[in-house]
Amino acid sequence: MRDPVTVTTCADGPLLLRGDFELLTQDGEPIDAGRTTVALCRCGLSSVKPFCDGSHKVGNFRAASEPDPPP
Repeated sequence: MRDPVTVTTCADGPLLLRGDFELLTQDGEPIDAGRTTVALCRCGLSSVKPFCDGSHKVGNFRAASEPDPPP
């Protein structure tokens, strides 16, 4: 049985992906994560996308870890 996959939103930072996951490009090609926990960029500034390289800190990226309230 596979371990469940979790995605954790980090305030002002990346998405942490943990578990037995598979990353794919939009064309379905596999992306080798090399580990079972990765930080995925959500600021768009990383030089190693889709992975986070910490650029959100110098780019002053701001995003809450909670979902936006419904309108």
